[in-house]
Amino acid sequence: MSAEATNPASPGPVTGALTGLPTTPSAPRKRARPRIDLRRLGRAALLGPAGRDRLPDAISHVVDAHRAHHPDADIEPLRRAYVLAESSHRGQMRKSGEPYITHPLAVTLILAELGAETTALTASLLHDTVEDTDVTLDQVGEQFGADVRFLVDGVTKLEKVDYGAAAEPETFRKMLVATGNDVRVMSIKLADRLHNMRTLGVMRPEKQERIAKVTRDVLIPLAERLGVQALKTELEDLVFAILHPEEYEHTRELIVENTSRADDPLAEIADEMRTVLREADISADVLIRPRHFVSVHRVSRKRGRLRGADFGRLLVLVNEDADCYGVLGELHTCMTPVVSEFKDFIAVPKFNLYQSLHTAVARSDGQVAEVLIRTHQMHKVAEAGVVALGNPYAPASDDPAEGERADPTRPGWLSRLLDWQEAAPDPDTFWSTLREDLAQDREITVFRPDGGTLGLPEGATCVDAAYAQYGEDAHACIGARVNGRLATLSTTLRDGDTVQLLMGQDPASEPSREWLDHAHTAAARIAIQRWIATHPAAGEPDAPPARSEADLRGAPDVPAPARPGIPGPAAGERPGGAGAVADRPGATVRLARCCTPVPPDEVTGFAVRGGVVTVHRVECPAVARMTDAGRAEVGVRWGDTTECRVTLFAESFVRPHLLADLTEAMALEGAEIVSATVEPPSQQRVRHTYTVTLPDAARLPVLMRAMRGVPGVYDVSREQADGA
Repeated sequence: MSAEATNPASPGPVTGALTGLPTTPSAPRKRARPRIDLRRLGRAALLGPAGRDRLPDAISHVVDAHRAHHPDADIEPLRRAYVLAESSHRGQMRKSGEPYITHPLAVTLILAELGAETTALTASLLHDTVEDTDVTLDQVGEQFGADVRFLVDGVTKLEKVDYGAAAEPETFRKMLVATGNDVRVMSIKLADRLHNMRTLGVMRPEKQERIAKVTRDVLIPLAERLGVQALKTELEDLVFAILHPEEYEHTRELIVENTSRADDPLAEIADEMRTVLREADISADVLIRPRHFVSVHRVSRKRGRLRGADFGRLLVLVNEDADCYGVLGELHTCMTPVVSEFKDFIAVPKFNLYQSLHTAVARSDGQVAEVLIRTHQMHKVAEAGVVALGNPYAPASDDPAEGERADPTRPGWLSRLLDWQEAAPDPDTFWSTLREDLAQDREITVFRPDGGTLGLPEGATCVDAAYAQYGEDAHACIGARVNGRLATLSTTLRDGDTVQLLMGQDPASEPSREWLDHAHTAAARIAIQRWIATHPAAGEPDAPPARSEADLRGAPDVPAPARPGIPGPAAGERPGGAGAVADRPGATVRLARCCTPVPPDEVTGFAVRGGVVTVHRVECPAVARMTDAGRAEVGVRWGDTTECRVTLFAESFVRPHLLADLTEAMALEGAEIVSATVEPPSQQRVRHTYTVTLPDAARLPVLMRAMRGVPGVYDVSREQADGA
């Protein structure tokens, strides 16, 4: 809705002629097409529509901008849409005193300059007619077709969104559902909001602030996710000027001061780049892209005092993807690269379709220039996002199927949003989760072992990865391997990590309430909350239950001391030292508790008080310490017996019935548990210690494999302490 909009309000002296957008007065840009003059357009509108076959003067700017992107476009729908919109809005005025038709014209021009296709522009011209005039949706459909009707209906529903605290959750949910069905709906809404933000000047300050906050919290993040950087950056600057006028003025002064500099480091570096690429026979355009106000403000907060190269970036445009890497190689070879700044968003595009190579080069005086390398097509998408992709429903030349709304350009985050909004238990949960999701303006890409990828917000954990890959089946996840190493589900993932999720086989597996502390994505949080809501007595990170007779069914002959936390007889105190014989007649042999050697381990011995010889594995750390202390080794060897006693450590994830399953597996391999302790769980992991006897030491590797094979157990090792 835009009837309250007024004349442009310039947030400062450095502004655009029409838009009120702070422009950066630095290096010269390409000559831009002149902005539309709303007052002249208003006079043209007051004169009424032109003849049936003549293009109205008021729409000529839109047509010129449209044909710059689509030379063969049929402009007849635009002419007819303008005629209907102008006649319908005739007599309606904006608060500025301009004819109301100037608003849909300005919105349509914004989209035309971004490269929107004819259907979206037609709907843009008509976007306020159904709400503000007597025109009906049926009339729009009859005159312009089903697609235009669908878009106008979607935008009309968005206009009815009440941003008040009470109505916000449910109405905004509907708004995003409409967006998900056709991203062009949100494109028109964003252009509508941009024009209204350009013209907030005469509104009351409190209303300006309210509109600016909603724009900041909701619409700017959506523009980012749709990849419409041109709209996003201008909206950011306009919001910045309203909500932070002092910081805005300081930033404006920094930009003006930089403009007055005699030298221009970015221009000098750009000239050097052009020379390097020309000598390499690479056809490329090297442009200077001044930073917008918010970007300059962020850089100044990060780096402190700004230098000339900090006020912009260098953009290199080429024709083919391969040329991007050719440019990168030449720049890194012939100039001084800052390798830590390199990022490849061509091989792995961002979640909002953005593709580019990022790098930086340094001058001898220490100034660093950021460089973006992309093709012309990548640049078009980087600026206009989904707007530049045309009609997402137009059938391909080799696909005659029509009528199915399956948007191939819809970003993955939007598809995920549509999935979890249906699962949200209530509108308030949806709203709070959405706000958190939109606040996460950076995304990482992690790889699955099969080569697939998952797009996750920065700061996401293995919990988020599990629900992104498996949905509600992730309730059974028991752990993960990150880059080949075991990791807890709370582990924070980084861009480029490879994540293997370990899934339990027990159908009774369930999520833990503790997972909510580590879930950052909407999908994960809503799925966990939904499960907990339907299982109020579950979801708690309880410790494994103490073993009972029922737990140990199938694990016969387990002596009473096997209860968790209650140690049995000390390990190694067995007659004959488990078959070890010392080269010292009459000596008592005892197996060391620190490493619990068993046949056929290579062993050595040391004499201790009381004429006892302790037997250690040769790799035991205690051996090196006693040898360094001058203790004499005593030769030991294994006797004829094959029986052994050994202490094993098992690392596992928390899950129901794990203890019973583990001890049953041990019993099936003939192990007799002498003692067992189970430590309290930490971050969903549990450490078990078992001292067992085996009738044959050769069975030890088989026993350890069987223990590792129990679902939830991810490591089993021999005891290896630091001393004797």
